[in-house]
Amino acid sequence: MAELKTQKTDASVSKFLASLSDKQKKEDSFTILEMLKKASKSEPKMWGGAIIGLKDRKIKYESGRELDWFTIGFSPRKQNIALYLPGGYEAVADVIENLGKYKTGKGCLYINKLSDVDTKVLQKTFNESVKRAKENCGC
Repeated sequence: MAELKTQKTDASVSKFLASLSDKQKKEDSFTILEMLKKASKSEPKMWGGAIIGLKDRKIKYESGRELDWFTIGFSPRKQNIALYLPGGYEAVADVIENLGKYKTGKGCLYINKLSDVDTKVLQKTFNESVKRAKENCGC
């Protein structure tokens, strides 16, 4: 079976975020990082070159395949900030109703900047995502 391309690394999360050239994206990313740390009660790790993941877990598919991954995370991309939620955005659809301006795709939420969303609702989204993941997988 093929190895997953995106692996956890020892790279510095702080150095990665500090290297972002877009000042607003950098500030928003440091804020999101603190919000995710609060929700997950864990420290961040780099996954690949541009994904920050928190709270390691093992995912087991119906096929029996197991995968080491993170519970919750994000990636500050050039066009937006991708938020990786366990179970995808669908798992917290009831929470994100009043989030503000965002897009969805393949289980992720995409925001352009924090000022586009209600940060209290975003924190609740992160908290509920981690809580529901724990209930569903015991991680």
